Amino acid sequence: MNFFDAQDRARRGTRRLIIAYIIATLLIIAGVTAIVAAALMLAGEPGTPAHPSVLVATAVLAGLLIIGATLFKTAALSAGGSRVALDMGGTLIPPDIRDPLRQRLRNVVEEMAIASGIPAPEIYVLESEPGINAFAAGLTPGDAAIAVTRGALEVLDRDELQGVIAHEFAHVMNGDMRLNVRMIGVLFGIMVLSFIGRMILRSGRHRSVVSSRNNRNVPFILVIGLGLTLLGWLGVLCARIIKAGVSRQRELLADASAVQFTRQSRGLAGALKKIGGYSARSWIREADPEEVSHMLFARGSQRFSSLFATHPPLTKRIQLLDPSFREEDYPRVEARAESVGEKGQASGLVAGDGVTASSAVAGESVANMRASIIENIGNPTSQQIDVAQQLHRAIPVLLFDAAHSHEESFLLALALTLHRDSNQRGRQLRFLVDQLGNDRTQRVTRYEEELRALGPEFYLPLLDIAFPALRRRPTTQLEFLLGLVQRLVDLDGELDLREYCYLRILARNLDLEATFLQRANSGLLKRMEAGRAARTLLRIVAEHGVEGDAAMRDEAYAAGMATLGQATGQRDVTPAGTTVVAELDRSLDLLQHLKSADRHRLVEALAAVVLSNANVSVAEIELLRAICAALDCPLPPLTTVQTPPPAEPTEIGPRHQSS
Repeated sequence: MNFFDAQDRARRGTRRLIIAYIIATLLIIAGVTAIVAAALMLAGEPGTPAHPSVLVATAVLAGLLIIGATLFKTAALSAGGSRVALDMGGTLIPPDIRDPLRQRLRNVVEEMAIASGIPAPEIYVLESEPGINAFAAGLTPGDAAIAVTRGALEVLDRDELQGVIAHEFAHVMNGDMRLNVRMIGVLFGIMVLSFIGRMILRSGRHRSVVSSRNNRNVPFILVIGLGLTLLGWLGVLCARIIKAGVSRQRELLADASAVQFTRQSRGLAGALKKIGGYSARSWIREADPEEVSHMLFARGSQRFSSLFATHPPLTKRIQLLDPSFREEDYPRVEARAESVGEKGQASGLVAGDGVTASSAVAGESVANMRASIIENIGNPTSQQIDVAQQLHRAIPVLLFDAAHSHEESFLLALALTLHRDSNQRGRQLRFLVDQLGNDRTQRVTRYEEELRALGPEFYLPLLDIAFPALRRRPTTQLEFLLGLVQRLVDLDGELDLREYCYLRILARNLDLEATFLQRANSGLLKRMEAGRAARTLLRIVAEHGVEGDAAMRDEAYAAGMATLGQATGQRDVTPAGTTVVAELDRSLDLLQHLKSADRHRLVEALAAVVLSNANVSVAEIELLRAICAALDCPLPPLTTVQTPPPAEPTEIGPRHQSS
């Protein structure tokens, strides 16, 4: 699956949804107007038509009601995926969870996040749901949440759970989450009239009992109520058809992506087979599955016919993964009566216990990486998932606990953005003493020393798994954190691209871009401006991100320009009175609005710049990943990793430092 193509398909799905919404809304408005006209004729003198102004007002009010309900529901869901998970009865998994099933779930989710190059989502369990199901929700990867049912934890083994989580991550990376949340708002707006119609009918029945027979308002109210109820049912019918049509193809795409991620279909196919043979199936019982049925891993209810089903038939999904499967092959399974008994891995791991990163990559490997950069964006391979698992297990206790701590994740984020040069870092630490005091600055220093000993390949994974803990802080504290990081980036007067990219990643995934970064007006974006922004980005990356002398940087810039299909020519220079950081801000803001084909080529050009020489360092590879993350193009780990000899599979338990 190509990441950019998947994003395009999601955008096309959104456009189709909007068109269907407009058509459905116009039909419903026409229906409401006709109902009111009929009710007025019934209540008035025979043969007297309704006044046109009344009908116009009815149409306007009906339109405002539908649009208002849509906007209200969409705004309510803008808080992120956690809102959807909580509304469904989800329970957040805390950092210090000790239950082995929930530890396993957190490990699988975080490993998949590291392998995908996107922030780890918040993790919820629907404790009251015995069926096997899951969903991902949120408007962006930065505010995503993944929820699984208790049945999924108790029935699925690790490979099957990984297949389900890979399916949900595919929804995150394919752009389906935003589409799904928008669909909830759209469907709520379409169906709102049925709620109002039922309320009017109840009110009308009450009046018919207590009112006199001569009260002419009673039939008027009953006609309005009955008409809105029938129209609402038609709206529900329309909504279900729209939802089912959009959802089924996205589910098949997510299945295919999940298999591509894990490079084996056994896990995902096994989970689907267990659903077919499990007494509770995938049904959602405690919450109403109607509103979120299109977001679920499998059907949440058996009430809907194939026309309204949001998922392809279960057997069909399995046969696409395992062609030999037949209906009679469903296994008979039940929930485990006790814990799976997975062992907690001993704490105290240090870098090297599970991962050894090379200090440089051989020239042949560089050529292979250039060829696979685009293919890997949004599409981690099974090897990269293995790398992510090893990276996750090799994170030392001190940093692992800090990334999951409400208090310490704040300090870890600061440590991750400190300068690599000791003199510059000393200035930054003195600034932090003034802002945070000695005690907290000493903890930042300790984290930074541990990070330096680990190596740059651990920086982005740690930042990714720290986001759920960071997002639980109040907005004012996150603004303070971003303000500190921005001051640290600007303090030395020199651009450190890694520091800057981490500032961008923090701002985007903490939903604070509008506060700290410039915003480009996409309506004014012209190809000439985008071209200039691309050249500026390549120039800055070559000058500040490529290790070597001036000639090597010139060669790197020329490689990037050649990939863009442009002659090197005379380089643009930073305008007088503008800092390099401000110039970079403006360029990235413009480039984030590029069409998929242009973004595709831009990332290829960036890869050509960073990987321009035959001796590429891990720091340069990680810089490329940070730049791609700042451009919303998640790139999986590219670091060469030596995995340890096979050992008995274990799960990492809570890794807390001993005092």
